[in-house]
Amino acid sequence: MSTTASIDRSVIERIVREIVLAQTGGPPNQPNLVVSISARHVHLTDQDVETLFGPGRTLTPAKDLYQDGYYAAEETVMIVGPRRRMLPTVRILGPTRPESQVELAFTDCISLGLDAPVRLSGNLKGTPGCVLVGPAGVVELKQGVVRAERHVHMSPADAAFYGVKKGDRMNLRVLSPCPTVFEGVIARPDEGLKLEAHLDTDEGNAADLEHALGVELYKA
Repeated sequence: MSTTASIDRSVIERIVREIVLAQTGGPPNQPNLVVSISARHVHLTDQDVETLFGPGRTLTPAKDLYQDGYYAAEETVMIVGPRRRMLPTVRILGPTRPESQVELAFTDCISLGLDAPVRLSGNLKGTPGCVLVGPAGVVELKQGVVRAERHVHMSPADAAFYGVKKGDRMNLRVLSPCPTVFEGVIARPDEGLKLEAHLDTDEGNAADLEHALGVELYKA
C-alpha cells in the first residue's frame, strides 16, 4: 500500500516565494538590487598616486563600476605587510580620496599577517598600516587597512521603500546552493546612488554568490 506524505502549506508557500524571487529578483515593485563582490583594493590620495607612479601622474580609468563616477584603474600596487608578506598587483579604485586606505578580506589579512578591524570605508582611526609599492616609489601607510564592513548603497527613494535610514542594519538573503543570510548589513543612502550591496570575497564565496538564483534585502 502506498501513501502520500502531506506537505505543510507554509513550506509550499515558501518554495513558491523562492521560485518567484529567483525568477524576478525580488518581490513585486521591489527596486532592482545588485549584489557585488568587492575584491581587495586600494584607494589613494592624489599625492600618493604621484609618489607611487611618478610626478604629475593621475589614475587611468580602465573599467566603470556600478556606481556612477567610480572606476577600477589600470594602475595596481603591491601591498607589503609585517615580516615582508605581500600581495602583488592589487587594483586601485578611483576617484582619489582625501586619505589613502586598503580594503581586504579576512583571508587577505591572514596572508599579510595583519589584524585589521571590520570598518566602514573612511573610518580609519586605530587601524593598522602597511607599505604600498609602485613602479616609481613607496608609500608607508601608518594606518588605513580595514576589512570592509558589509553594507548596501541606496538612493533616498530606496531607503523609503525599505523603511531605513543611514546606519540602520539590514539582512541580505542569498538563494544559492549554499543559502546564506548576511545580518548587520549597513544601509548607506545618499543622493545619486544605485541600490547595490557589497560583500567581500570571503563572504561571496561562502554564499556561492556566483551561482545564486536570487537575493532578498530586508530590514533587520
